[in-house]
Amino acid sequence: MQRVQASGNTRRTQTATLAGGCFWCLEAVYELVRGVDSVVSGYTGGHVETPTYEQVCTGRTGHAEAVQVTYDPSEVTFGDLLNLFFTMHDPTTLDRQGSDFGPQYRSAVFYHDDDQREAVDQAIGALKEAGTWKDPIVTEVLPAEVFYPAEEHHQHYFERNRGAGYCQVIIEPKVAKLRKEYSQALKA
Repeated sequence: MQRVQASGNTRRTQTATLAGGCFWCLEAVYELVRGVDSVVSGYTGGHVETPTYEQVCTGRTGHAEAVQVTYDPSEVTFGDLLNLFFTMHDPTTLDRQGSDFGPQYRSAVFYHDDDQREAVDQAIGALKEAGTWKDPIVTEVLPAEVFYPAEEHHQHYFERNRGAGYCQVIIEPKVAKLRKEYSQALKA
């Protein structure tokens, strides 16, 4: 757990590491959530040290495109972040999100402690029990590993490239869904 200085007060933050397809999509959503301090796009879960985007895109490094979210648990809980995670991507498609396919686009939660592991198990159990998804959930639940931040041009991608086709067709609908269904969770 990190200590962050905020307005003269010391507060505790926590980290969540989530992979749900293209990291640009998750980053765009989590950057808007109240209580989220930062979102970094990157790579985790693989066997190559300091991988590049080009290497990860081959599908041979074992890494998933992921985001590392630093958040204030007094404003947003890990459970809240998981709820958004399971709403903003399809956790039933193996190594695929929409037209993006390969192991780098897999659904995975990389837990940082036993409490997070338990929360993920409970969230997946609740989704199964509710019959939220017709197909089985294939989200991997793994201990957090080394997280490598992606290259700078991948950071805040949606914010800087709203006019790009991928942003308009793929990311904007996710952001619109967030604004419509979770308006109470957004930053002011």
